[in-house]
Parts: sequence; structure tokens; C-alpha cells
Amino acid sequence: MWDSLILNPMINMLLLIYDFLGNNFGIAIVVFTVVVRVITLPLTYQQQRSTQRMQELQQSKKWQDIQKKYKDDKQKMQEEQLKLYKEVGFNPLSGCLPTLIQFPIIIGLYQAIIRTLAATPVQLLDLSRHFYDFLPNLASLVPLNSRFLWMDLGLPERLFLPILPTIGIPVLTILVVITSWLSTKLMTPPSPDSQGSQMTQMMGIYMPLLLGYFAYTFAS
Repeated sequence: MWDSLILNPMINMLLLIYDFLGNNFGIAIVVFTVVVRVITLPLTYQQQRSTQRMQELQQSKKWQDIQKKYKDDKQKMQEEQLKLYKEVGFNPLSGCLPTLIQFPIIIGLYQAIIRTLAATPVQLLDLSRHFYDFLPNLASLVPLNSRFLWMDLGLPERLFLPILPTIGIPVLTILVVITSWLSTKLMTPPSPDSQGSQMTQMMGIYMPLLLGYFAYTFAS
């Protein structure tokens, strides 16, 4: 089921893009990622709309009155907040479904890239099982040209400079941490809820570090 719905279409799409772009796997990954993001754009839009509605609700007078009135009774506060959700017709879990749907797609995207970078005979044999029979020319594209700029795409990225020949600089890791932090700051509006605001701030710190760790240890 996983291979048929997620992995096989992604592997074949990635190889077609690679072939179309003149066997440049680095550019193929970028284009492939953009295509997947465009396909999942409706889910992303729905998630952002849900987040925006949640922020608007938390900034409303009714919500703030509930926060003040029941600040010493957390259980009653939650009950009144649930009533307010029903009153305005908002489901606080509506933003979770798009995320849950996108999660396996993101995993499939990463697995498709990694499996396409097959290097050993066993990996090549496994990759061949994912080819569509009506696209016989894909097999001739493997093994791929996995060099892009200064990177070997099958290995964790490091940049070695002539002045520091023994120390590899993790450029992608640095970029991932910075851009993830900026993205979180720009896309997450301030929350009037102190607990929610504190959680948002923690996520704004931990998520860039976590993604930076992935960038540092996983294949570039």
C-alpha cells in the first residue's frame, strides 16, 4: 500500500524530472520538492487558515473575558473555551488533519530521494522494483550523478575550504537553522494566551535545532 500510493509514484516522478533536466540530480531534487509542495498547497492553506482563525478567536473579547474570569480555574476555563468553539463553529483540531496527511508525503519524498541514490547492488535491485513497466528508459538513468555544487548528495554535507582543509563547515545545517527560525518568527503571530505563547516560543527554538540536527546527520 505504501509503495503503490506514495513511494512508487514519487520515485518515478523524480527520475523523470532528473532525465528532463539533463541528469542534474541536485536541480531535480529542488524541482521535485517544489512540485510536491504545490500538490499539497491546499492542505497547507487549510492549515494556515485554521491557525489564523484560532489566533483571531484568541484575540476576541469573549476569549479574553474567559481568560480573566476563570484564570484560577483551569478546568472551567477549558469548558468555557470549548463552548466558545462550538458557538463560533470552529474545530480546534481542524488544523491537525492537513498536518497528518502531509507527514507521510514528506516521509515519502525523503525516502524516494534516498532510494534513488542507490549505490550498492542490493540497493539497485530494490530500486528497480519501484520502476513502472511503461517507463523502461528509467533503468538506464541509474546510477545517478549525485554530485551537486560541492556536495555528494548521498553523504552529509560539509564544505572544506583551502584555509581549513581538515574542518568541514556544515553550510546546509547553518542555513536550515537560520531559515527555519526566521520562518517560525514570520509565520507565527503572537498569542494572547500566555501558555500558548510560551509553547510557541519553545517550538520556535527547538524545531530549528531539531531540523538542523537532521541536516547535519542525514544525506545532503
